Amino acid sequence: MYQVYILTTQDSKRYIGLSDDVERRLKQHNEGTSKWTKGKGPWSLFWVSAAMTLSEARNLENKLKRQKGGNGLAVLLEAHNPAAAGS
Repeated sequence: MYQVYILTTQDSKRYIGLSDDVERRLKQHNEGTSKWTKGKGPWSLFWVSAAMTLSEARNLENKLKRQKGGNGLAVLLEAHNPAAAGS
């Protein structure tokens, strides 16, 4: 199972990704082994989705990335809030 996650920095940079192990990925981002986030951290976890299939996670990741941090992002996050879904 996979989860979509959003990382953030103190200066409000954001990164959206997916993983089958979010904690491992967060560690990799902070160690500089991820090329897109290297040297831009430290990163902290902002949001994590409920567990889903790889296909569902890719679809959600792409929807979130298309929002570019706008109001649509907040709507999508609320719709995919694990607590709201009872997870």
